[in-house]
Amino acid sequence: MTPRRPPARVLVAVPLAVLLAFVVPRPSPAAARAADSRHDVVTWAASADRLGDGVADRAYRLVVRTSVGGDDLRIRLTNAFGDRPVTFDSVRAGIRRQGAALVPGSNRRLLFGGSPAVTVPAGTTVTSDALPGRLPAATDLVVSLHSPDAAGPASGHGMAMQTSYLAQGDHTAEEGADAWSATTGSWFYLDSVSVRADASTGAVAALGDSITDGWQSTSGLDRRWPDYLARRLRRADTAVQGVANEGISGNKVLADGAGQSALNRLERDVLTQPGVRTVFLFEGVNDIKAHSRVTAQDMIAGYREILRRAHAAGRCVVGATVAPFKGWSEWDPAAESVRQDVNAFIRDSGEFDAVTDFDRVLRSPYDHERILPFFDGGDHLHPDDKGMQAMADAVDLEALDCA
Repeated sequence: MTPRRPPARVLVAVPLAVLLAFVVPRPSPAAARAADSRHDVVTWAASADRLGDGVADRAYRLVVRTSVGGDDLRIRLTNAFGDRPVTFDSVRAGIRRQGAALVPGSNRRLLFGGSPAVTVPAGTTVTSDALPGRLPAATDLVVSLHSPDAAGPASGHGMAMQTSYLAQGDHTAEEGADAWSATTGSWFYLDSVSVRADASTGAVAALGDSITDGWQSTSGLDRRWPDYLARRLRRADTAVQGVANEGISGNKVLADGAGQSALNRLERDVLTQPGVRTVFLFEGVNDIKAHSRVTAQDMIAGYREILRRAHAAGRCVVGATVAPFKGWSEWDPAAESVRQDVNAFIRDSGEFDAVTDFDRVLRSPYDHERILPFFDGGDHLHPDDKGMQAMADAVDLEALDCA
């Protein structure tokens, strides 16, 4: 059966009910009394890496898509790869109307320890105060921020597969699009958004590489496989509702390069994200590709270290098999042999809390070393939109809630 392609999202004004849900502070004393039964859950995330040098007096209007809905939005700003402090003197959150324009009345200031300005030391992250009000699931949230002094290495996520906007000078309070004439395909300084939700609500963090990051999916339409998974979770009304996409294009399990390795970024990108109940580990092809000299035992040792640390932190781990990539320039029989041995460990070791077999989902029935042409994004490694949806459809939703 051909996977169903969702209709393209049309960017129009948000219905008044959604707008009011976001901008009106919570009024209910009963909700306040029940606060001890609620907790923060990540609704969007993107792993940070170095993004070149920061620019002083630049503003960013960053467009992200929420997964789980809730109250009391918080954002986390990152200077993880900076070599000096960076100050943000204006940070706001609003709802997108179209392009860089916001729904009128939705753009609200975020505070940090009660102050509108915050300085983030080099190598750290900072989380905002809660912004009262309801933020629905599947919302185009816009975070606008301005730094008067950014310089040196900037931190953020390089391959957003989403258009965001730039302006020179502080235009963060403006809801119109006039000042935001430049665009960017990266998310600068923002690495997660969380909301307050019922204590039974959790999130899954997808730890991966370019396939998880969404390369070869349609840009701007949220067709990465974690996006399709978020849609399935909403329809199923499961306890796990939040989805944090912690993929970095080119990333490896064992070695730094395109971002810090999965081992080195596990704590910051996954284990410190609020409400994460399950780690979905789908990574390894960049370690395995030809001439890497990485063995199956090397990979298994890396997976076991992630398992050990995630379990010690009280998280479940779903392992996903490494997908086929014959036809990609770095494929060779030796690399394929390592992939097969690694996949046998993931499937059969019993060390993961659950397994999703992306290899079997994506491979051609005529050549198991190749991706099915129907799912091939064109380079024989990355799935297209149809392949991304097939991957998400293969995830056992109950396995994501293995507490």
